[in-house]
Amino acid sequence: MAAAAALVAGVLAWPADAAPSAPGTFVHPGVTVSKGQLDFTRSKVNAGAQPWKSAFDRMMASTYADLNRTPRPRAVVECGSYSNPDNGCTDEREDAIAAYTQALAWYVTRDERHARKAIELMDAWSAVIRDHTNSNAPLQTGWAGSSWPKAAEIIKYTYTGTWTDSGRFATMLRTVYLPEVINGSNSNGNWELSMMEAAVGISVFLEDKASYDKAMAKFRTRTAAYVYLASDGDLPKTVPSQNLNTREKIVKYWQGQSTFVDGLSQETCRDFTHTGYGLSAISHVAETSRIQGQDLYGTDVGERLRHGLGFHAKYQLGTAAPGWLCGGSLKPGLGPIPEVGHNALANRLGHAMTNTETLTLRGRPAGSNNLFVAWETLTHGDNPA
Repeated sequence: MAAAAALVAGVLAWPADAAPSAPGTFVHPGVTVSKGQLDFTRSKVNAGAQPWKSAFDRMMASTYADLNRTPRPRAVVECGSYSNPDNGCTDEREDAIAAYTQALAWYVTRDERHARKAIELMDAWSAVIRDHTNSNAPLQTGWAGSSWPKAAEIIKYTYTGTWTDSGRFATMLRTVYLPEVINGSNSNGNWELSMMEAAVGISVFLEDKASYDKAMAKFRTRTAAYVYLASDGDLPKTVPSQNLNTREKIVKYWQGQSTFVDGLSQETCRDFTHTGYGLSAISHVAETSRIQGQDLYGTDVGERLRHGLGFHAKYQLGTAAPGWLCGGSLKPGLGPIPEVGHNALANRLGHAMTNTETLTLRGRPAGSNNLFVAWETLTHGDNPA
């Protein structure tokens, strides 16, 4: 029994020193997209080059780029399971994506109206919001909290006009968003991964090294527990606080899946949509970490992302599920999520990712999932910066 416990403990353990530490000096703009990436994007769009021009056109045709958009903030955003009730949930997420969209539009076009619209959206919410409530509050905060700092980084560090209430916006992130996400979640893995994406992005904007380190440590542990690699052993790694200390508990948590192969996710047998949320958040945090000077793509994070994307892309593209996988029945719907990981792992690091590449190209120009993913062909498609 003791030997078995030790074996399980070995499977579960993740070294405490494995997470990267905060940079000595934070890089700005530095949440998911860097100035170099923005400059590359802008040059390609202005040259009419594809796929960036069509990606930009798709973005500009969306409601998020509308200069007449009216913010819809509220003091308390109440989100139940699957956003039922939806008291401000959709409004908050979409206003945050709109702020990011307007910031991107500003950067590419240098039309100040877009920068001012982004500021209007951020200011409207920072003046009003105080809390998130009900069962989906942590996930909702993670989703909206992933988009807000991406917008804020671009505006604060590239817009030459004034943003008088940037301090109030920072206070909103520090007091309303960060406390809701920083301690993580023991729900399905996509929750904690999205929450850590928000926590990492917010920490960069706030230049909060302690929160950055805490979020990164949780991210490393959760990523290892979310995508299986054969090197993990007979069983997937788990998050110690979840007490998944028997094979039976782990299989149940993995939606009843008992055969583990490279790239399988904790939520594969639930559906590909939620799995896509998790893989997307992994790619976003890895990209932010790279911009901040510590490249996780060359670690197990990159290997898990590479295998996770490739495994799910294969079935998303139409390969029939074998009987050992989720009882032979899958629910595809990965979403517009592979660009960041594909660019980093295939283009930058040279990994062969045939299925992921096919899926990425087929999805271009990638749009938004209307939750926390937006315009990644534009910002990361074949972007060498």
